[in-house]
Amino acid sequence: MSWLSRVRNSITFLPKRQTTDTLWHKCKNCDAMVFTKEWEDNLQVCPRCDHHDRIRARTRFEQVFDEGEYTLLATPDVREDPLKFRDTKKYTDRIKAARVATEEKDAFLNARGRIEGHEAIVGVQDFAFMGGSMGVAVGSAFVSGVQAAIAAKLPFIIFTAAGGARMQEGILSLMQMPRATVAIEMLREAGLPYIVVLTDPTTGGVTASYAMLGDVQLAEPGALIGFAGQRVIEQTIREKLPDGFQRAEYLLEHGMIDMVVHRAELRSRLGQLIGYLAPSSQAAA
Repeated sequence: MSWLSRVRNSITFLPKRQTTDTLWHKCKNCDAMVFTKEWEDNLQVCPRCDHHDRIRARTRFEQVFDEGEYTLLATPDVREDPLKFRDTKKYTDRIKAARVATEEKDAFLNARGRIEGHEAIVGVQDFAFMGGSMGVAVGSAFVSGVQAAIAAKLPFIIFTAAGGARMQEGILSLMQMPRATVAIEMLREAGLPYIVVLTDPTTGGVTASYAMLGDVQLAEPGALIGFAGQRVIEQTIREKLPDGFQRAEYLLEHGMIDMVVHRAELRSRLGQLIGYLAPSSQAAA
């Protein structure tokens, strides 16, 4: 990169030049090269093979809420690096790097808005932040979302995307599993629906807790959903697993989830479910 280019890129108010990296998107499934704008207009779904790409939390909010309008809820403050953990890097350094890369405080965000006219609280895990891993911050944000839903008497919808528990927090990360389960029970005692949308990937301790406890379980097409990895399972049972094992369609066929919904139809389907389960959430015109 030339000196002039570096100076130009450092001036934030100048429009960024389009390059081959920004103009085109390469599908991770079929390797097709698609115009980035076409890919984004298609909700970040490949128009060639229908592969549902992973998306960021705020993008998810824009797609699922009416007119893309929502109010972001406050994220709880938690103690960071409670175990003073270090592997090849300090845990605090990993958190800082993730925050710089994602511009988010941690891997879970809550927002309030309308879905097909129905008000709801929606929580989204962001896989871009340390693989969406479940630590104390994620557990606290989940509980905070449940509490907001109960206070407002609204349904709680969650989009899961995680590689599992955040091992840098040890037993504290695993404690978020029963903590989230208790919060879900509070929702049920309040008579409010809890709807889960499983996205790619949803694995580990997240699958073993709040990801599979919904009143209705949805999933995006092709999403990887499971607890242990396929290779680990095969080595344990010493058998070859069938094709498509742990994918959304396989789980639907075997009764583990209720429906697989294309991203383009997700908002209308969620609105329909909220209308059935919480008709009182219909916002005043």
